Amino acid sequence: MVCRTLCWRLVFVTLLGFDAHRAQECEEMTDLDLKHSLSGTSLNVRLLLYTRVNVSCAQLLSHREPFRNPRFNLSSPSTFLIHGYRPTGSPPVWLTQFVQLLLQRRDMNVIVVDWNRGATNINYWKVVDNTRKVAANLTDLIQKMEVNGANLSSIHMIGVSLGAHISGFTGANFNGRIGRITALDPAGPEFNGQPPSERLDPSDAQFVEALHTDMDALGYRDLLGHIDYYANGGADQPGCPRTIFSGSEYFKCDHQRSVFLYMSSISGSCPITAYPCDSYTLFRDGKCMDCGKFTPDGCPVLGYDAVRWRDTLVQLGQTRTYFQTNKASPFCKFGYKLDIVTWNQKTHWGYLTIKLSNRKEEAQVELNHKSLMFERFVESSVLAQFDRDVQPVKEISLKFCTGKGLRPRKKLRLLRIRLTPLQNHLRPLCRYDLLLEENKDVTFRPIPCEDSNV
Repeated sequence: MVCRTLCWRLVFVTLLGFDAHRAQECEEMTDLDLKHSLSGTSLNVRLLLYTRVNVSCAQLLSHREPFRNPRFNLSSPSTFLIHGYRPTGSPPVWLTQFVQLLLQRRDMNVIVVDWNRGATNINYWKVVDNTRKVAANLTDLIQKMEVNGANLSSIHMIGVSLGAHISGFTGANFNGRIGRITALDPAGPEFNGQPPSERLDPSDAQFVEALHTDMDALGYRDLLGHIDYYANGGADQPGCPRTIFSGSEYFKCDHQRSVFLYMSSISGSCPITAYPCDSYTLFRDGKCMDCGKFTPDGCPVLGYDAVRWRDTLVQLGQTRTYFQTNKASPFCKFGYKLDIVTWNQKTHWGYLTIKLSNRKEEAQVELNHKSLMFERFVESSVLAQFDRDVQPVKEISLKFCTGKGLRPRKKLRLLRIRLTPLQNHLRPLCRYDLLLEENKDVTFRPIPCEDSNV
């Protein structure tokens, strides 16, 4: 009798332990390969829930009964992370880190929308068709959330490539009442030139932002949000290969850079200022640096904290912005507006190289995107972006060249050079009465600028 009782207890404990173990199993994103892409996959949407309790162990969230999962807290904000086209079937390399950064920043529900079955297909047009179906699936879930008390304003949808348009279709189903949509290099093929009803547009959420990094290939070219960021002009990204001989990186590096730029913004350790401007040329020429004209808080920043400027941006309608980055993290550059007044009798054309030093480290930039015109007593201005912040600046080196090696060397006589920092609220640096000989470095100590309009 005792043996029988003990045996039943052992069976009961074993079963209980098995169920407890199953409840703790971690879900992972669907992992497919090229053979699935070649044969094609049918759409199957899985929702993977992460919270601060299970940062590294996803729990499956049921579409039909999401509230049966005790870790899904409707009183917390919810962020949907939606990937795009997966031609090789592998999970995104950035997924785990993206989830961790979001949960480090804020206590929330992070819902990874796994539609790899449906996104893995050599037939891109079939995948595009599936975006509407994914949006319908998410709409059903969010409707259940709203009925049970969730605030739509607390929902943030982050969509990568095709995921951006999925976010837009979902938001449109709620007449733009969803709080925020972030589009990371929204897909261009099959969406360029389409009317707002067939793609993401500013009416799909209370605040829509779009980051463009590959607009000349896989990304969307025109404005899509209340604010559109064009990193390094929106096309070729620094550090990405320029020839097809680099393999798969040639196709995905520019497109994927949007994800890494946005991820860097979540930590906030190296903020990137986005300058409203009509073109990348005007931005590089230093014509769009006056952030005081934009909002009382200055120019907006890229990424997660841009919501601080939401009301102003929504009121303005659609704002185009530009910035430059380094080729790897930390991506933020440190900008100066460079103003030069010369007193040569004749007008000269040429390029400048500037080096800043604090005698321990230095940063250098070559201003070679176009030949600058130096006309007597006429101020020439250009944007100078350095890869690091060298403070305090104790020495500046300057080199002038015309790019015409066979001609006699020119001399550029400077009446004034002025470097105005665009970050950190530092005072402008000046130097007066300098002579630059072509292709020779001139090093000098900057001094505080005089109160003068010369």
